[in-house]
Amino acid sequence: MTGISARQAILDRVRAATRDDSNAYPDLPRSYVRHGALDLSARVRLMTERLKEYGADVVECLPEDLPGTIAHQLTSSGRHTFVAPTALPALWRDAGFSWKVDNDLSYEAIESCEGVLTASSAGIADSGTIVLHHGETEGRRVITLLPDFHLCILRATQIVETLPEYFARCSEPPRLATYISGPSATADIEMTRIKGVHGPRFLSVIIVRDNG
Repeated sequence: MTGISARQAILDRVRAATRDDSNAYPDLPRSYVRHGALDLSARVRLMTERLKEYGADVVECLPEDLPGTIAHQLTSSGRHTFVAPTALPALWRDAGFSWKVDNDLSYEAIESCEGVLTASSAGIADSGTIVLHHGETEGRRVITLLPDFHLCILRATQIVETLPEYFARCSEPPRLATYISGPSATADIEMTRIKGVHGPRFLSVIIVRDNG
């Protein structure tokens, strides 16, 4: 058998074996877990557990206590100058700190800030992942990458258990999404863990108990 005929024989066998397969999106097999079984309190516990495993600082508060909790976390960080998205609620920006609102700040101006405060779009408890869609209260992606400290506000009702449940909540795919699972870190070089390679070295999360 020549090289060409051997290749043709192999291709013919592959085509015969996959003749009945469909590449249509609705026909793709979905045998993975698509729906969680945890109630909201259990999802919050799992989300907190995962974030702490990654080295994030996590606290909870009631909606009416959020401004004071934000001020406490910012004070605890030991930092003073923060960048804020354009539509961040004014009550979140405590007057005791210096704020730079991101009205198209330069990279140098953003990098000079010690931290950033943002809202978030979703939390995925199974992986401890926070999702940003970079709307007006979450800001441009760059302001969540350059500062060394990120304080992120996550409402309890935004937390789902699985990744498919998060996608199911999206009425349409976000134009841009950032998935944050703990402070930025890598161990690519000689298995030595280095923090802050692709984003902030320090992640602090406030989970707001807005579920009544």
